[in-house]
Amino acid sequence: MAAKRESGNAEDKPIEEQVREQTGQRQIRIRVDERNMRTGYANAFRTNGTAEEVMLDFGLNLLNPVGQQQQQEQPEIIFQVNERVIMNYYSAKRLAITLSQLIRRHEERFGELELDVTKRTKST
Repeated sequence: MAAKRESGNAEDKPIEEQVREQTGQRQIRIRVDERNMRTGYANAFRTNGTAEEVMLDFGLNLLNPVGQQQQQEQPEIIFQVNERVIMNYYSAKRLAITLSQLIRRHEERFGELELDVTKRTKST
């Protein structure tokens, strides 16, 4: 089943056309081996890069308990990094396109995801 093309963006091209552009071949069969897969949760990430690679750190934003803040006036959040994924820029671009498609489909079905927390918080 080919996806309908709405514009010239790569994410709107049928999957068969994307495969052909990326590999020079018509079709590739991919087998997925999940035997060593680990599942984790992240509510935060950070990125870094070199000339050849992109580094993605995933983890949790945790509020530092008041007793450990040493009487600081400002609350402190600790970013606890649990996983680092390193990939080349080609894979990173494919990931960015795929995430963009996934989010667009979600928003079409459920509505826009508001990133500004103050705009999505209800007043009581």
